[in-house]
Amino acid sequence: MARGASDADFGFRRVPLADKQALVDDVFHSVARRYDLMNDLMSGGLHRAWKDALVTAVNPPPKKSDRGFALLDIAGGTGDVALRVAEAGGAGTKVTVADINAEMLAVGRERAEKTARDITFVEGNAEKLPFPDRSFDVATIAFGIRNVPRIDAALAEAHRVLKIGGRFLCLEFSSVDVPGLDRLYDLYSFNVIPAVGRMVTGDADAYRYLVESIRRFPKPPVFADMMRAAGFRRASFQKLTGGIVALHSGWRL
Repeated sequence: MARGASDADFGFRRVPLADKQALVDDVFHSVARRYDLMNDLMSGGLHRAWKDALVTAVNPPPKKSDRGFALLDIAGGTGDVALRVAEAGGAGTKVTVADINAEMLAVGRERAEKTARDITFVEGNAEKLPFPDRSFDVATIAFGIRNVPRIDAALAEAHRVLKIGGRFLCLEFSSVDVPGLDRLYDLYSFNVIPAVGRMVTGDADAYRYLVESIRRFPKPPVFADMMRAAGFRRASFQKLTGGIVALHSGWRL
């Protein structure tokens, strides 16, 4: 299918832009209950270190502090990042999760209840966040932005809801830049991950899409330009684990 303004990537397929959100929703409806387990299996536990790097960059007030600090985690339905920030932060740290997928949010609410963490879960679209302007000190999104049909709209919304001086952090898969590792990574991604997905969740196609979507995501310098176009300043990125993922950063100034 030819590229055009009215269509979008869904893995290696081109689909009508208006259809992509429903297709993505179907993927996450299918895998919600095993999503975090699959993250452990797919990454060999490395996703925990990547998320720790994200939380370090968030830099919430320390546990002994009661300074007010508001974080929005976009597309963070299962609460994995939100719980980490809530655990690291002080009494004044308020964490909100926004996700379009009700099943993922249900998993997150259950996890938060078990840990007694005060986290707010809101069903909302990253392209039209249900929050006032200048509401949050930091906005994060981890492994979610490549699933958004209109990435430019999501970036503009993240910028809108940040306070002046607020920071946007995006953790996302990237392109491996270590010779030899790139071929091993492709072999593992396209053969092992869908097979594990079938065994654990019963849905190989969902994980085939997720692998393909990584390859379609803009390379870090291009994504940094997209962040600048959305209004972010000092846009930068740091590659982790040989470029398997990148941590992107930008500020609302």
